[in-house]
Amino acid sequence: MYGTLDISTSGMIAQRIRLEVAAANLANKDALLDASNSYNPYRRRQVHFAAGDPSAKTPEGRAMGVHVAQIQINEDSLRWKRDPGHPFAIKGGPHDGYVQVPDIDPITERINEMEALRAYEANIVAAESTKQMMAQALRLLA
Repeated sequence: MYGTLDISTSGMIAQRIRLEVAAANLANKDALLDASNSYNPYRRRQVHFAAGDPSAKTPEGRAMGVHVAQIQINEDSLRWKRDPGHPFAIKGGPHDGYVQVPDIDPITERINEMEALRAYEANIVAAESTKQMMAQALRLLA
């Protein structure tokens, strides 16, 4: 049976992923090197949701809920920062003395975190209400 509890669960999973992505953006706002220690500034990630739950077992269940359709990397999320002494600063040309750094706004990421937390909490409340209604219905039948 795919019901309200499953819909709330899919919402909690989606919001948890959104929260993790916002935290990763904040944690890497100053990261200039990738995993192989090469200069490759971190680019902001953004979560995109889609309706439905592809992991559901029934066709009705796949039509309900929500899931993360994509975590997109924003290739344009870099900005130029003047720092002539930086080891990765460009030498010569129009960008002489500039280095590309991640363009991640901590305030925007904190707002995304707060929105994800509130949505997660709303799904918890919906799931708890559903459980209480089911328990009440079982008490009436007994």
